[in-house]
Amino acid sequence: MFRGANAISLDIKGRVTIPTRYRQSLLDDCQGQLVCTIDTQQPCLLLYPLPEWEEIELKLSRLSSMNPHERRLQRLLLGYAMEGEMDKNGRFLLSSPLRQHAKLDKQIMLVGQFNKFELWDADVWQQQISLDVETEQQADFELTERLQDFAL
Repeated sequence: MFRGANAISLDIKGRVTIPTRYRQSLLDDCQGQLVCTIDTQQPCLLLYPLPEWEEIELKLSRLSSMNPHERRLQRLLLGYAMEGEMDKNGRFLLSSPLRQHAKLDKQIMLVGQFNKFELWDADVWQQQISLDVETEQQADFELTERLQDFAL
């Protein structure tokens, strides 16, 4: 399980260094094989260990290529998907189209989200977090049944 927000840098070759605390788990679980794609709802990237991504692919394969909405989701997630391997220093290369989609610059936030990571431009991440906190504090939204049952 991945959790926490980590400030990392993008090097001039387009690589990110996975924080040390996640590396052994990624090596044990997937031999450092990762898949990165776009988030269709937010201006960030999604970075999955290969076994987790394979579950997403299975779900995508069950969608109809004849339904325009389902086909669009397949096209976006699979079209941007890039498989790679962490190198011995824990670095992972992000393709130019992925970096462009999320407008990634030098400073990046790697955010654990259970079975995957989100990769955000650091400034965009701060804006999103500010918006999320403000929305939560205003409580100006309808609570789903799951949120109504959630307590800290």
